[in-house]
Amino acid sequence: MSSKVQLYVYDLSNGLAKQLSMPLTGKQIDGVWHTSVVVFGKEIFYGQGICITPPGQSHHGRPLQIVDMGETAIDEETFQEYLTEMRQHYTAEKYHLLDFNCNSFTNDCIGFLTGESIPAWIKDLPSDFLSTPFGAALRPTIDAMFRRPAPGVAPAPASLQPSPEAASAAAAASPNPALASSLLQAVANQAFSPSPSTPTPAPSAPTPSQATATVASPIHICTNPSSLQSLLHTHRVVVVFFTSKICGPCRMIEPAFEDLAHEKTHRHADKIAFVKVDLGVGLGSQLARQFGVRVTPTFLFFLDGQKQSEIKGVNAPELRSQTDLLLYQAFPPHPHTRLSLPAVESLSLSPILFTQVPPLDTMLSKFISFLDAAPSTPDVQSAKQTITSVVLPYLKSRFPAKDANSVAKKVNASSVLLNSWADATRKIVDILPPAQLFPLADMWRLAFHDDAVGTWCAGLSPTNPRSIDPIMLFLSKATEILESPDADAKASARNYLLTVLRMLANTFASPALAKRLLAPGSRAGTREPLTRVLVGALLHGDAAVRTAAASVAFNVAACLQKGRVDQVRGVNVGAGVEEDGEWEVELVSAMLEALANETQSEEVVHRLTAAVAFMLRLSPVYDAQLAPLLEVLQARDTLKSKLERGGCGEQGVQKKDVRKLVEEVAEKLCP
Repeated sequence: MSSKVQLYVYDLSNGLAKQLSMPLTGKQIDGVWHTSVVVFGKEIFYGQGICITPPGQSHHGRPLQIVDMGETAIDEETFQEYLTEMRQHYTAEKYHLLDFNCNSFTNDCIGFLTGESIPAWIKDLPSDFLSTPFGAALRPTIDAMFRRPAPGVAPAPASLQPSPEAASAAAAASPNPALASSLLQAVANQAFSPSPSTPTPAPSAPTPSQATATVASPIHICTNPSSLQSLLHTHRVVVVFFTSKICGPCRMIEPAFEDLAHEKTHRHADKIAFVKVDLGVGLGSQLARQFGVRVTPTFLFFLDGQKQSEIKGVNAPELRSQTDLLLYQAFPPHPHTRLSLPAVESLSLSPILFTQVPPLDTMLSKFISFLDAAPSTPDVQSAKQTITSVVLPYLKSRFPAKDANSVAKKVNASSVLLNSWADATRKIVDILPPAQLFPLADMWRLAFHDDAVGTWCAGLSPTNPRSIDPIMLFLSKATEILESPDADAKASARNYLLTVLRMLANTFASPALAKRLLAPGSRAGTREPLTRVLVGALLHGDAAVRTAAASVAFNVAACLQKGRVDQVRGVNVGAGVEEDGEWEVELVSAMLEALANETQSEEVVHRLTAAVAFMLRLSPVYDAQLAPLLEVLQARDTLKSKLERGGCGEQGVQKKDVRKLVEEVAEKLCP
């Protein structure tokens, strides 16, 4: 008779991860997942050992989600025997927030019962977290919190205080290290909190673990054939280490295996799995027989589910060599890595920023005159009060006048200040025409030089109706201008469009905000309107507007390129902008059209050529989508025409470094 198997899912952060993950890590993380298995009328989970409670009665209360995992034909007695064996393996002192936690245990149990694995959105979360600069910086802190005791020594309580070095690294990687540290500590504490009820068998206390780290940690523990088959099915590259507790050579080679796993899973973390199988745990001996393993240590290497090679004994150099060969076969380097591109490589990946500070009192006076001319309403008066008494003091403290007799009192960009400013912006945008909004956009342009403003804006939730995104407000008006058939309206709003473009360029001073702005529309809602404004502005009749638009195009492409370069170097993997072939084709098409039309400004040609280079170089969709586009649009001829008479100015591009860049992109990146 079969029995139903369910997966109970809890969020250890109680919703905080969803709210705070973007500003803290640059990635949207919807929860810190703890899971447990419910079968035979019991809820089983791992924390301080394996624990069992009636369903829904652990200290986490009701699950956030219940996932139906199918049915099992295994009887309860057999499952209890399996748990008895697992208790020797899943002990309290072995628990690790990243490498060996509740989700590791749940995945094993699900594999034993049904032959399936827990959902990818749970098991792959740690890899996502660790791929961010903040996650990588916190790795040593988390390791220190769960350091395993030496053999024969009673486990000491885990210290939840990061070392000074780790705290410093976290501070450098996160815009809000204090908040990040408190969130991490709260989750870790909850992972070890004793359950109010500790029913039935098993060493005492409670449950969970966090999901900033789950089973997708660098090393997977497999105790049954189903778990291994699941990994072979979901990962392109799998390296399996067959070991035994009584094997001395295994203990000698294990550190090399673990170091290799940590090193290699930084890249393609969701496609590479390092697996450890202990022949004395669970169905480990059955797994060994299945693959003909008779001695330990033995390493098996799989590519796309097929065994490629095998190593027996202690041979660390060969282990590394076979792993590198397998990774090369699975992920051959991008062909552009073999190109010599000195002009492209010499380009800075830092964003182009507009830093000029206008006389703030003069700017405010002009803007207030626009508000005074508008119909007087409570909204107008409250917005004017916010700008004069809140925004202006902040800007003056941030950008003091050179001839000021006294130093302005420092005003921090708190969330209260920014929320009130955003609300005032919404009211003003609804009242004034675009031609009168450019001073307000210019204030925000200056504000985006402040890291705190970028961090706040990066954390705005597009699904929260109370969140007011000033960038979206300005983009909406800019879109109306560019798409209006009224030529006079376009001309009168020239200053507004120019200022908004410069403001957009400055938003790239914050990596977290840049990534949010370029996230797919379904997640953040900003990329589509930003792209529409950028594409329209690149073809504007005014040279200053085109220069600002080319600066935004450069910043977009540089942000994309930085993620690709990091990927090649194996650092901050996954922290870049998500690739989207169709969107990249649209941008490259717009840039090439703008280049073809640009016959006046060498600066615009320079910035657009650099942007095109960044869009093409190392692109994962180059061969499939971009190269055919470049041929159809005759991109090589377009670029070379800028060097000829009349192509850009009377004599064509004159600056040597710009000519060299144009020639290099045309000859080496355009088919």
